[in-house]
Amino acid sequence: MSKNQLDTLISMVNQISMNNQHYTAEEAAGRIAKHLKAFWARSMKQMIITYSIENGSELSSLSKLSIALLSKDYPEMTRT
Repeated sequence: MSKNQLDTLISMVNQISMNNQHYTAEEAAGRIAKHLKAFWARSMKQMIITYSIENGSELSSLSKLSIALLSKDYPEMTRT
């Protein structure tokens, strides 16, 4: 994926996080991680997990928490 695709993924996960901010942080992060697991392609998950580990500066705190939860289901993606 290109830088432009990464920017799109960052925007998408931050928007999903904004849409779930009315839940507690823990509940929202779980819901978001479940959504990403169910609807994002493996390549998309890999890219956002890698970005979160290596930089993550453009991710909201809720997005970071959600991606950390997601990465527990994909330990092979956390190896850089």
